[in-house]
Amino acid sequence: MELKELLKFIEIEHERLKKYYGGYDDQEKRILARTVKLTEELGELCNGVLAHNSLQRKQKLDNYDKENLPEEFADVIITTLLLAKAMNIDIEKALEKKTEKVNKRYE
Repeated sequence: MELKELLKFIEIEHERLKKYYGGYDDQEKRILARTVKLTEELGELCNGVLAHNSLQRKQKLDNYDKENLPEEFADVIITTLLLAKAMNIDIEKALEKKTEKVNKRYE
């Protein structure tokens, strides 16, 4: 998937979430909700990473499905992009600027 396609999906999902959740009309609530959601998704990713390395308790390891780990990464990326959208961040510009900055470190 190309970044442009992903950002188009983010636009669509942003509108779907606004319709589905009434409180999304308030930008501050939307930003806070998406920040909390990002924390939730990051926690799920962390649990997956721990399980992947067999560092979870037996009950969690028994329920762990390694096929879900890539989706946990995707959830974090999507939720991060939705948060950026809620905060009017131009993520393409931000990524360009950041990658240039990182590349300059190694010149």
